[in-house]
Parts: sequence; structure tokens; C-alpha cells
Amino acid sequence: MNISPHRHALLCAALLASAHAHADPAACGVLQGEAGNALTLQEGARADLAQGDKAVHGALHIYRDGAVYRVYWQPDGSAEQYVLANAGENSVRLVSTPRGSKVDAGPGTLPPQQVLSCPAL
Repeated sequence: MNISPHRHALLCAALLASAHAHADPAACGVLQGEAGNALTLQEGARADLAQGDKAVHGALHIYRDGAVYRVYWQPDGSAEQYVLANAGENSVRLVSTPRGSKVDAGPGTLPPQQVLSCPAL
């Protein structure tokens, strides 16, 4: 990961704070950067939700609330944004409702993330 230890801790705290208490261990998809690469934590960075042979294209949005960053994914053509809520190592849940102020860049990159709760798209 390309994140400073301080920012990494804040990002993890934000993601963990947004997580649901009971995690379903079965992934329903993978959120990944272009061509299956790491997710670049920058405003508007391309990110795809791959579900089997289907891919939903979208973009990342970065919000900041004080020292805490929140990363959201927005499917192309949709007004809905989903926060990447930490659900374990390299795993997230997609949860609606943005918080904070939009910023241009976040604290680094993340590897592709297993998605444990996929919205109906």
C-alpha cells in the first residue's frame, strides 16, 4: 500500500466505523481499479465492480471529514454513491450515504477489494 501510517490508520478507522457488525463471509464481487489493478484513491478514479462475467463500471469519490477520509464508489449513470465499509482484510461492504466534504485525492491506494454486500445494479 502507498499510504502513510497515520493516514492509513485514519482510513482504516473510518472504514471500520462504517462496517456492519455481522459480516457474510461470501464475496458477491470484487471492486478493482482499471484492468484489475489496485484502486487509486483519487477523485474520479475509475473502478469496476466485477461480479462473475459481469462488470459494472464506475468511479471513486473521496470525502474528508476532518482527518478522516471516506472512499465511495459510484456506478456510471447512477446518482447513488456507496462507501467502502471495511469488512476485514481486503474486504468491504458497499453502504450508501456520503458524509464529509469532497476532496481531490485520498491517502494512497488499496488492492482490489472483495465485496461482501453488492447493491442491485
